[in-house]
Amino acid sequence: MTTTSSREIHLASRPHGWPTSENFRTVQVDLPDPGQGEVLVRNTFMSVDPYMRGRMNDVKSYVPPFALDAPLDGGAVGEVVASGSDDLAVGDTVLHQAGWRTHALLPGTAVRRIDVSHVPPSAYLGALGMPGLTAYVGLTRIAELREGDTVFVSGAAGAVGSAVGQIARLLGASRVIGSAGSAEKCAWLTDELGFDVALNYKDAPIGRQLREQPPVDVYFDNVGGDHLEAAIFAMADFGRIAACGAIADYNADAPVPGPRNLMMLVSKRLTLRGFIVTDHADAAAEFYRRAGAWLADGSLKYRETVVDGLDHAVDAFLGLHRGDNTGKMLVRL
Repeated sequence: MTTTSSREIHLASRPHGWPTSENFRTVQVDLPDPGQGEVLVRNTFMSVDPYMRGRMNDVKSYVPPFALDAPLDGGAVGEVVASGSDDLAVGDTVLHQAGWRTHALLPGTAVRRIDVSHVPPSAYLGALGMPGLTAYVGLTRIAELREGDTVFVSGAAGAVGSAVGQIARLLGASRVIGSAGSAEKCAWLTDELGFDVALNYKDAPIGRQLREQPPVDVYFDNVGGDHLEAAIFAMADFGRIAACGAIADYNADAPVPGPRNLMMLVSKRLTLRGFIVTDHADAAAEFYRRAGAWLADGSLKYRETVVDGLDHAVDAFLGLHRGDNTGKMLVRL
């Protein structure tokens, strides 16, 4: 039996407020050859995502918290370098959830072979992966987007937000408004992705800027905080809010006050519904079919912000929360 040396990042302690490098530890382990039904994967890209911050807290949630002194996990793609599975061959490119490490020994049932003949493997962590599916589910299943709707999406230059704006347009939205944190990001949204308006929330309060726009029928919330409060003011009667995330509050070290205008949910007869994309696995086949066609004909575009090396994975994760990324934040291994 031979062994393969792998490096992996463990959670060393639970952060309070913003994580620091002291909360993480890099560990070297030796992995055996795959047994019957197993595969050894050399990871090539791993994802860092906002939801991972919540998993660093020891609290009950929709997904178990990361364990201390154990490797973190998350989406990754890689190449099968040894196989004990009848269904997977050396050289196959696969998608799985054992990120934050250079190599992973996994049951063959825990990976999915992906087609990289027309798109790069990294796309399966972004536009063709969980972020793209999140955008699609939020618009079609949660907000029940209708033709002619005006759509506002916060965090619009991120992996999910940039997909939301484009998919909304493809599904018949009449006006798409996004918010982002720099002039460069706003220019990308309007000049390349087809947003009608991009609001730089650092230029002026987002509520003041939204007052200059038509009433919003659908708000896709990735930010929470002041954006949610501003959107409630800006909503049309019977508007629908898809609550996907609240990255503005993820690193707070004390409870954050909620929107001060929740009574407007009543007066405007609004619907606000939170969702978790993993509850909607039945939408995946439909999404992959439609998104694959949109990518092929250029209707759906994406960008990636790539940080090199496992040693910089924590930097990439923290940079994601600072808004350093345009599009999907990835670590190349």
